[in-house]
Amino acid sequence: MFNQRIKIKSLLSGEAKGQEVIVMGWVRTFRNNQFIALNDGSTNNNLQVVVELGLLDDAILKRITTGASLKIKGIVVASLGKGQSIEVKANSIEILGDSDAEKYPLQPKKHSLEFLREIAHLRFRTNTFGSVFRIRHSLAFAVHQFFNDKGFVYLHTPIITSSDAEGAGEMFRVTTLPIDGTAKKNEDGSINFKEDFFGKSTNLTVSGQLEGELGAMAFSDIYTFGPTFRAENSNTTRHLAEFWMIEPEMAFHDIEDNMNLAEEFIKYLIQYVMDHNKDDIEFLSQRLAEEEKQLPQDKRSELGLIEKLEFVLKNSFERITYTEAINILLESNHYKKKKFQYEVKWGIDLQSEHERYLVEKHFKKPVIVTGYPAAIKAFYMRMNDDGKTVAAMDILAPGIGEIVGGSQREERLEKLEERMKDMHIPSEEMSWYLDTRRFGSIPHAGFGLGFERMVQFVTGMTNIRDVIAFARTPKNCEF
Repeated sequence: MFNQRIKIKSLLSGEAKGQEVIVMGWVRTFRNNQFIALNDGSTNNNLQVVVELGLLDDAILKRITTGASLKIKGIVVASLGKGQSIEVKANSIEILGDSDAEKYPLQPKKHSLEFLREIAHLRFRTNTFGSVFRIRHSLAFAVHQFFNDKGFVYLHTPIITSSDAEGAGEMFRVTTLPIDGTAKKNEDGSINFKEDFFGKSTNLTVSGQLEGELGAMAFSDIYTFGPTFRAENSNTTRHLAEFWMIEPEMAFHDIEDNMNLAEEFIKYLIQYVMDHNKDDIEFLSQRLAEEEKQLPQDKRSELGLIEKLEFVLKNSFERITYTEAINILLESNHYKKKKFQYEVKWGIDLQSEHERYLVEKHFKKPVIVTGYPAAIKAFYMRMNDDGKTVAAMDILAPGIGEIVGGSQREERLEKLEERMKDMHIPSEEMSWYLDTRRFGSIPHAGFGLGFERMVQFVTGMTNIRDVIAFARTPKNCEF
């Protein structure tokens, strides 16, 4: 059998001195024709492999270059060098794949994140992205474990849909019709979608929520975790056209139950990574501290990455109403000195700068804002008794603003139909959704957590394009 290797992470954390082992990985550096720093992606820590002079001929030595892949058989011995307790004394080295050192883009030096985005197919091999994507994996695993332990059913909702759950209209169309203008048209000049593959207009999903509600009406508690798409022309450090969403829907829940679950969920995810990715978190914390040294004092975070995560774990999230949030902003020195780019008044949709002020300057911890104006929220949110606001809730996190958006859903058929009429949403096409209110309607709630924003928060990465393997953004669809 070819693969009898031990992973470097296991080797470095175990007691294997004196044993013969097989290791495989990629060369990070090769010094003095003697010392190979080998990495296999299981950890940021390299394994030092010592090559005795005379073991290999010159032709093989010349092929041990940065990026080359090796299979090494050797004995584990105590290390005399600093930074590692063990090393492997090589008995044999097989080169699995050559790497032209002069052409290999990842030379052993510091590279900018902008440059690494251009070679996203290779950036996984760097320490920064090794840590980010191991943490992303842990967070994804923790999502499933959290909901599974609570008895939730994992529901796969459709990626192709004919509904616009958000009512935003910023969707990617799915069609097999010709795009050269020859598609059949109706008498009024509109496209005849009866000729299309699905016989109607379809798009990539912006949310699995509406279908998730159908599941909650039978299983009580469900969650979805899958890709969602927004054709929003936003070139920012917080937006992607393709991103992953976690959307639980809970029967017999009100807005307070919803907030409690979301807070518990976020803390669970953070604790899981703190317990299982200690080395990666420490590396990224150090990296962030070095990066912030380049910033002016007033732009630096008050807490380091690890301190920020521990602070979130130890403190209850602040809970305020939208009206209270607006009043805090209006009374702030920031507003009085005209430092906000966007206006502040009751009825606005809070901008990122407003959210970050509340979290980072005023409360200095995560904040849950409830009771948003109905006019700026989706049709399915439950109308409050004041007739002006809905039972919505957003969780705002330091560094990135909104990380969770959710609400108690409108369970009263008449109220829901009235709201849909006001927002020009055809009730005939949504009859399947309204059936959940016709047959055994109940109070229920749910929320959506943008997975990439959660990864951003936990890793301290400042650009969302650096926490997804291959970013899809306006004018960019590489790899």
